[in-house]
Amino acid sequence: MARGIGALAHSATLAGGPRKDGPPRHFLDIDRHETPELRGMLDLGFAYKNGRRDRPLEGKTLALIFEKPSTRTRVSFEVAMRQLGGDTIVLGTADSQLGRGETVADTARVLSRYVDAIMIRTNHAQKLEDMAQYATVPVINGLTDASHPCQIMADVMTLQERKGPVADTVVAWSGDGNNVATSWIHAAVRFGFTLRLACPEPLQPAPELIGWARREGGRVSLTADPGEAVAGSDCVVTDTWVSMGVEASVNRHNLLAPYRVDERLMAQAKPDAIFMHCLPAKRGEEVTAGVIDGPQSVVWDEAENRLHAQKGILAWCLG
Repeated sequence: MARGIGALAHSATLAGGPRKDGPPRHFLDIDRHETPELRGMLDLGFAYKNGRRDRPLEGKTLALIFEKPSTRTRVSFEVAMRQLGGDTIVLGTADSQLGRGETVADTARVLSRYVDAIMIRTNHAQKLEDMAQYATVPVINGLTDASHPCQIMADVMTLQERKGPVADTVVAWSGDGNNVATSWIHAAVRFGFTLRLACPEPLQPAPELIGWARREGGRVSLTADPGEAVAGSDCVVTDTWVSMGVEASVNRHNLLAPYRVDERLMAQAKPDAIFMHCLPAKRGEEVTAGVIDGPQSVVWDEAENRLHAQKGILAWCLG
């Protein structure tokens, strides 16, 4: 398996008991997988969306750990697991000893004795790494402050449905170079599409991430001009100006106001370009109501595809 930026080596022998059926198949970030593996997950997702009805996870249980609020992540994972024959247990911060100071390592060891996989949605990427290091079952990244890979797998699925082979497409990002933008960069490299990012200088993705993308042969560019990024693109993407865990400020809003996706900016993309947003959205801030509720918006298809893409991820992780 390819190792991406920030990947930590996982110990082969862990305290807390033997692995179940060998090393677990984690899904932590898109850049840690080779393209055929990622394609295989999406192929499974498309198969389930198009009517495949087998239930390969019969008798399996997925633990869902939420340290951040969720609508789409929670519902899509619960429904996906049940439609594949399995079950879920949901743990919020107040529902587990994590909220009372138990280490992630100890939680990982214990949960591995009870469940077949763990999804964690957390603030700090290090908690995800610790969970994966000490769990003896697959761990899935439901979101961290550093990345959001399940969302972008669904976005790539939506892009392919709407625009055909993704390697032929140009995607434009306008806004904060946040965790979602990071996973778009990972996906651009692995799936081969062109990605143009427009971000204000103080909120641009880390230079080492852009450097990694270019060393990997990715067609990823960075500009401060949203019009330059969007011109002639097939897909325009943005995200909230204030992500969970980020403090709102007048300065942040002032920095991002020129990156709002409005009708004038969308008009610079191709006439048949689509608009994406991972939701929740604040109409009038990062996007106008006319765009997100207009004919070019595919945000509801994008949200639905969380269910299907995650079925592919779950089926891959649990073999």
